[in-house]
Amino acid sequence: MNPFTEMTMEQVKNAAPSIFQTKQKANLSEHYVHIPTNKVIEDMIQLGWKPCQAVEIKARKKSTKGYQRHMIKFFNPDITIEGKNDDNVFPQILLTNSHDGLSSFKFQIGLFRLVCSNGLVVMDTSYGDFKLRHMGYTFEELQQKVSEAVGSFPGLVKKINEFQNVELSDWQVSEFAGKAALVRFGENVKVDIDELLKVDRIEDSGNSLWEVFNRVQEKLIGGNCSYTIGSRVRKARAIKNFSMDLKINEALWELAEEYVK
Repeated sequence: MNPFTEMTMEQVKNAAPSIFQTKQKANLSEHYVHIPTNKVIEDMIQLGWKPCQAVEIKARKKSTKGYQRHMIKFFNPDITIEGKNDDNVFPQILLTNSHDGLSSFKFQIGLFRLVCSNGLVVMDTSYGDFKLRHMGYTFEELQQKVSEAVGSFPGLVKKINEFQNVELSDWQVSEFAGKAALVRFGENVKVDIDELLKVDRIEDSGNSLWEVFNRVQEKLIGGNCSYTIGSRVRKARAIKNFSMDLKINEALWELAEEYVK
């Protein structure tokens, strides 16, 4: 059963109004082509991909309000990667854009695990990441790129299987968790590695790279861990900023791939 609920365009607009910006930003070149993101959403819906989440960053200046970076997640109700013991994974396509003239339409592949309501981002252009420029944007090019992304999913299944088949030693498990902690907290913060590696559900109880990766990723993103600065112990907060969420997820996927090579 697919876990997502399709958002209406009105719900998308309420969640991230900048997606529907119709006016070009005043200081941009006359050569800049303004394509509102809602146009791309409508085209994605035609291709069978439904919006299920929409967010935007907070505009820091009045002049950037309505033009700031935003993200939309799409799901396809007909596509599921079936895992062992019903640990199914649902591919997503993440679209990020802004209307400030600094961004192309960027598409990335995401994965959602039903077993833990956990979302992660795949950091690898081999599995469908692509960009489309505003200038010259066409439905036909989007259709081609999305088709190529879907065609890469068998390779993504193979990669997940590789993660599942790589058995880490106890030393490697601790090393992975330590390196993963650096991704979010940096070098001047001490993180409770045992807490990062704590098993919360039976599906993730093991030392395979996939199990360890998901345990650590969920805690770093969800904030279910503590850290120490100096003598002060603090509880980490869940990552709410989608740009930071993407950055950490991408780095963690890249780290995991180091253990396969």
